[in-house]
Amino acid sequence: MLRVGLTGGLGSGKSTVAAILRELGAQVIEADALGRNLMETGHTVYDQIVRTFGPEVVNPDGTLNRARLAAIAFNEGRLQDLNAIVHPAVIPAQQKWMDSVFARDPSAVAVVESALIFEVERDARNRGEQGGVLADWRNRFDRILLLTAPDELKVERYVARTCPDPACRDAARADARVRLARQMPDAEKTARADFVIENTAGLAELRQQVASVWERLQSESNMAWSNNPTISGSLE
Repeated sequence: MLRVGLTGGLGSGKSTVAAILRELGAQVIEADALGRNLMETGHTVYDQIVRTFGPEVVNPDGTLNRARLAAIAFNEGRLQDLNAIVHPAVIPAQQKWMDSVFARDPSAVAVVESALIFEVERDARNRGEQGGVLADWRNRFDRILLLTAPDELKVERYVARTCPDPACRDAARADARVRLARQMPDAEKTARADFVIENTAGLAELRQQVASVWERLQSESNMAWSNNPTISGSLE
C-alpha cells in the first residue's frame, strides 16, 4: 500500500493527472470533493462557516454561496479562516477513505489530489501549531507527486477553464493571480516533493511522465505490501 499526495498550484494540471492515474489503476479522490460534501447543510463544517463568515455566504435555499465565500476568502485575506474550518474535517475523511481502500486491496496506491498540502501545513506552523492534522499533513503521505508550470501558463489554463467568454477573461486573470500569490512558489515545494512533473508540454508527453511515475509508485507499493508480514500473512 502507498499513500500518495498529488499536488500543484492552480492551473498545474492536477485533475488531468488524477484522471490519468485512475486509468492506470490508482485509487484517486479529490480533496475538493470531500470538502464540498462536508460543506453541505447538516454538517458541522457548514455550521462553522456560517458562524464565521456570516449569513451573506448563504443562498436563499440555505446552501452555501461558494462564489461569495471564495471571494471573501481570497480577496479579503480570510483564506486561512476558511482552511482552518474545512481542512481539519477533510483530512480525517481522507484517512477514512484510504483505510477503506487498503482494506479492499492492501497493495493499492491511494492518491489524494489536493492543491494545498504544503500551504496548509505552512500556515498551521506559522500559527504556532506544532502537532495535529494540519501541521503534520505532509507526513500523512508516503510520497508526494508535484506538478509544476510557469505561473503565466497556469493563469491562462485557469482562464480557459473558468471563463470561455472573452468579456470576463481580464477578471479571471486577476482572480488567478490573487490565488497564486497565496500559494507557495513551485521552487519551495519541489524541494519537499518525491516526484516532480513539469507540465508544460502536450498531453502525450504528460501521459508518458505520469506512466513513468506510476511504475515507480506501483513498485514501491508492492514492495511495502510484500515486506509487511502482518498484511501479507493475513492474506495467505
